[in-house]
Amino acid sequence: MSSPGYRAGFACFAGRPNVGKSTLMNALVGTKIAITSSKPQTTRRVIRGIVHRADAQLVIVDTPGLHRPRTLLGERLDSLVLSTLSEVDVIGFCVPANEPVGKGDRFIAEKLAAVSKTPVVAVVTKCDLASREQIARQLLAVSELGAWAEIVPVSAASGEQLDVLAEVLIGRMPESPPLYPGGELTDEPEQIMVAELIREAVLEGVRDELPHSIAVVVEEMAPRQGRDDLLDVYAFMFVERPSQKAIVIGHQGSRLKDVGTRARKQIEALLGTRVFLDLRIKVAKDWQRDPKQLRRLGFYD
Repeated sequence: MSSPGYRAGFACFAGRPNVGKSTLMNALVGTKIAITSSKPQTTRRVIRGIVHRADAQLVIVDTPGLHRPRTLLGERLDSLVLSTLSEVDVIGFCVPANEPVGKGDRFIAEKLAAVSKTPVVAVVTKCDLASREQIARQLLAVSELGAWAEIVPVSAASGEQLDVLAEVLIGRMPESPPLYPGGELTDEPEQIMVAELIREAVLEGVRDELPHSIAVVVEEMAPRQGRDDLLDVYAFMFVERPSQKAIVIGHQGSRLKDVGTRARKQIEALLGTRVFLDLRIKVAKDWQRDPKQLRRLGFYD
């Protein structure tokens, strides 16, 4: 039973691609929930991470980066973000400290201004990568983008000001009993998390033009028959063209082997058991623009 004054609710991080939203959520939760990468548009799903405190439960909703979409996939990701913004108790608008405010940030600030009933806290991320002068200039620039409830500079890498940000977000939550059982850190299905870890391993090893073209689906995941210490995972990576398939496989299969090794280690760390990973590649021509293939890969209307 929760104590008097206990707060619980949902906070959503929004921002353009690659501003550190997933890294920030992982840091607040205290463990890896969402995959991260230096490539834009790494996050493609709404992922919830749960922060448990004695006086509150903060459910952080990580969303894909908002951008002007160029494909049907991009349109669906933006629609997903905008619908999420209207359903949370507070929005964290993330802008990195080490990059000038640009068109993408202004575009999102305008979108957030339209969500009039939900308070928006501006979060200046990646402060460990900026000087004090840069941070000061960015705080001023962000303050001029809109009427924010508060502005909080943070660093997910060093942990600086994470406790302050948590207090600010929780302060905007309603009084409520916990929304999730104690100890639960996410409601993301294990099969989806495994697919995401595989995609993260691929993103670390491929050229810049490939990230948007890769999707991963775990077809089957079950303990090996007769053994309780080994999990069999069968997964497919989908790319849009045969040339991309060749890039992922690499010379004599070297890149695919490296992807499998890195993904398997991450999956074993997540699930706490040994894993046999069967990883295959298929070409799904122009899947980002094909409604039927998007549904098959889990990106619904």
